[in-house]
Amino acid sequence: MNDDVRTLLIAVAATAVVALLLGWFLRGHGHDRALSRLQVFFGLPENSECLLVVSRDTGTDGAVARNDVFALLELAAVIKNCGAKAQVISGETARQGFGERTEFCIGGPMSNRRMAAHLHSLLPGVAVNTDAEPGPDRGAFLVGTERYRLENGSVEHVLLARLTAGQQGRPVFLACGQRSITAQAATRYLAKYHTKLGRKYGSGGNFVLLLKVVNSQAYGPDVVELVKDVTRSATTPQPKLTTSKDA
Repeated sequence: MNDDVRTLLIAVAATAVVALLLGWFLRGHGHDRALSRLQVFFGLPENSECLLVVSRDTGTDGAVARNDVFALLELAAVIKNCGAKAQVISGETARQGFGERTEFCIGGPMSNRRMAAHLHSLLPGVAVNTDAEPGPDRGAFLVGTERYRLENGSVEHVLLARLTAGQQGRPVFLACGQRSITAQAATRYLAKYHTKLGRKYGSGGNFVLLLKVVNSQAYGPDVVELVKDVTRSATTPQPKLTTSKDA
């Protein structure tokens, strides 16, 4: 082997080593950046704590509703990837403010008192029909002036929201659905599309999305469609009705 060939081989080997090291560095740097974006979006820095607020099981004292368990599983990987820890509490027993820790609140206002409080405080433009009597509007969402009815097992809606209280506040994530199965659909959507949502709304941006779960009796929580972004109408207080006495 002459000197020119030896020099060429050494140069090729050196280039390969440099390329390997550079690729390793870029992959590590890209992973660190992706992790940082994930932690910022969810408000979950390393070793932080978050709250998982779930609905009560109407049949069992102290038990978590079955579909809420599935929704928690959708969030578990996200929380673990952020290096955070979670505390699960019932919406009936939660007695604390929001903004200090990231919170994931799951369920409708009938089964989760905490959700009812959040709707009143954070989403004043949303009203949920909680009538016990059967009727076409039972369970319907009123968002601004638009009404979204429930069709059991066929078309079921859920609000997925990321809201912050104050400039330094940690986010509150809401998955408020017309049926319990929609909470799993919403949390799965959040876990799957968080990168896309972060790019669109910013790492600290607020949003309220109306999702539609299609034919859950056949497909469960798997087929989900984005109906529309309802952030403005959901966060704007409903106009007060004028009575004849007020007039």
